[in-house]
Amino acid sequence: MVDAGGRLRAVERTDACAQEAARAAGQQLDEAGVLEGEGFKVRQEYVQRAADAYLGTCRLVGGSGHAELADGGTRVVVTVNATYEPALLDLVPSGGWGITGRGSALLVHGVKEAENG
Repeated sequence: MVDAGGRLRAVERTDACAQEAARAAGQQLDEAGVLEGEGFKVRQEYVQRAADAYLGTCRLVGGSGHAELADGGTRVVVTVNATYEPALLDLVPSGGWGITGRGSALLVHGVKEAENG
C-alpha cells in the first residue's frame, strides 16, 4: 500500500511538472518575429530550452523531458519520463517503475479576449 501510494504521488507530480513546463515553454515568444511582422509565434529551440529549465527544478528521479510544438505551432506539448523507486517492495526490478507525464498549453494572445495562433 505504501509503494502504491508513493507511485501515485510520483505520477501526479510528474504530470504537474510536465504541465507547468508546457506553460513556461508556451510563454517563449519570438520577439524578433513579432517586431518583423510575423505575428505571435514561438520557436522550437526556445520552447525546449524553457521546458528543460523548468523540469530541472522538479528534481524528478531519472527525469527527462521533450517539448514540441503541435497543431501548427499553436500548442506546446511536453512529455516527461521519470522513475519511481519503491520504498518497501522488493519485487520491483532494479531501476524502479517508469512513469510518463504529459502536459500541454494552448498558445493564445489578445488584449480583450484570447485569440488562437
